[in-house]
Amino acid sequence: MRMRDTFIKPMHPEGRRFVAIFAAVTVVLFLIWDPLGWIGVGLTVWCYYFFRDPERVTPQRPGLVVSPADGIVSLIESAVPPAELGMADAPLTRVSVFMSVFNCHVNRMPVAGEITAVAYRPGKFFNASLDKASKDNERNSLAIRMADGREVAVVQIAGLVARRIVCFVKPGARLATGERFGLIRFGSRLDVYLPPGVEPLVSLGQTMVAGETVIAELEES
Repeated sequence: MRMRDTFIKPMHPEGRRFVAIFAAVTVVLFLIWDPLGWIGVGLTVWCYYFFRDPERVTPQRPGLVVSPADGIVSLIESAVPPAELGMADAPLTRVSVFMSVFNCHVNRMPVAGEITAVAYRPGKFFNASLDKASKDNERNSLAIRMADGREVAVVQIAGLVARRIVCFVKPGARLATGERFGLIRFGSRLDVYLPPGVEPLVSLGQTMVAGETVIAELEES
């Protein structure tokens, strides 16, 4: 690994338009007043950094559930998966990962499997760290069927300043653990619903790395 790669990360294509807008505004700010222009430079660099898309090394041992997002574990509780996914209405353990505007926002598959459902639902824009965000905020839900037939749900939830959920996959797609499936712009949250009887291995406040940090381990069914 080169030292440069430690600091300069590739940018996801979704960010190009936004970085171009920030850069154009920065040019105008320099024409108005130099100090404003330098503020624009800082914001442009931040925008590039926000849309960074670093490579991740996913654990290869079978049966692991990894974090779908960078951020902090904000909630661990029992909850029913979103009704629009058509899963069983029994409560499952839900692990919520809150992403601040400084986290990488590319979302990755928590497990390998087939996408059996993708369901978008419009909603409000409460702070994504709040419990009610899972129920009331704009969201995009995915159901993933693993090879053993069990299902995992992962839900992209818009936050206070997030106004765009992006999902790259459709029902029928088969993805490996750690593969990219979407992103959310500017602050948000990911919920993972674990299969029945599976307990999380993480704690509240723990820092998560998408595609790398292990959330839980599945026992053989």
